[in-house]
Amino acid sequence: MIADVTNPTAAPPNTPVWDDGGWAGLPRLRGEVTADVCVVGLGGSGLSAVGELRGLGASVVGVDAGAVAGGAAGRNGGFLLAGSSKFYHDAVAAYGRERALGIYRLTMSELDRIAAETPQAVRRVGSLRIAADAGEVEDCRAQLAAMQADGLAVEWYEGPEGDGLLVATDAAFNPLHRCRILAARHAQAGARLFEHSPAVEIARGGVRTPEGHVRCGAVIVAVDGRLERLLPALEGRVRTARLQMVATAPLPEIRFPRPVYMRYGYEWWQQLADGRIALGGFRDHGGDAEWTHRADPCDHVQGLIDGFLRGTLGIHAPITHRWAASVGYTADGLPVLTEVEPGVWACGGYSGTGNVIGAICGRAAAQLAVTGNSELAGVFAG
Repeated sequence: MIADVTNPTAAPPNTPVWDDGGWAGLPRLRGEVTADVCVVGLGGSGLSAVGELRGLGASVVGVDAGAVAGGAAGRNGGFLLAGSSKFYHDAVAAYGRERALGIYRLTMSELDRIAAETPQAVRRVGSLRIAADAGEVEDCRAQLAAMQADGLAVEWYEGPEGDGLLVATDAAFNPLHRCRILAARHAQAGARLFEHSPAVEIARGGVRTPEGHVRCGAVIVAVDGRLERLLPALEGRVRTARLQMVATAPLPEIRFPRPVYMRYGYEWWQQLADGRIALGGFRDHGGDAEWTHRADPCDHVQGLIDGFLRGTLGIHAPITHRWAASVGYTADGLPVLTEVEPGVWACGGYSGTGNVIGAICGRAAAQLAVTGNSELAGVFAG
């Protein structure tokens, strides 16, 4: 793997830029505990499920194979975008106008809720979709027309980043900081949360970990990448890929006031509040090797990211962080939100856009597990 041996400020290998090393951690699960619901996975969707369960008056135990948000939830690009994994005009073509609009409006409301719930972690700065070539300019114009036809906030943009679309209602955030805020908040309120306690057996009525056992009435598996490994019944419905990123030392000037999607979202970056650039992409150039359960950076894709950073963006600040994450994709771009077997619910497979949709799905799974009904689930459940 590419080593930044000349940079004395480089972080330990495979450490996301979001990790400041300040997390005190949670205990491992040892022995037997009982709860109404066990949540497997303490990322954005799992912690949203924990919060919803608490609001419904259910007792909850949460377990994670690693640390809180140790997977994609704390290792992504930090974008909070309304809509599905497809650009709006493509979503209309794939799902129909009513469903696409329903998803968009639901995610707009959820983005507002996330910003209000954890304002310390969110910057409401909007987002850009920038075209990489003339063909993508036309695609951006098709998206603009479809969004304007349905009264959605969007405007044409021409600026130093390039030509494309500005969505002023979107946001950027620190995904790991948000998850840690939620975990600490829920634990203080009585939820029993455990790290480094992988689920080795999941069944109706219980979850086993290497050193413990949760007896429960229902289970919610809230995992994005590797979901099909944890629940083999979902093999073929969701597939895991690796997304890779880098971050630089702080720049002295603000180059990018908003997060940017480019080349149909295959490259993405934002400038953090401290001036660092966090950049990812080129999964498609990695070929079949990027369809993997491995979550460590590889030289080929990292080299392409480096070239884009230095060449296209013209940034020469030292690279301080290199990392990767496992993300689940579905064939239709819609998330998995389903009862895998009686009493065992699954949510995941967010196709690279899980920060907002994952929170919705976690809350919906909690409602379904406790009440059997969820208005939130209407556009996703299957």
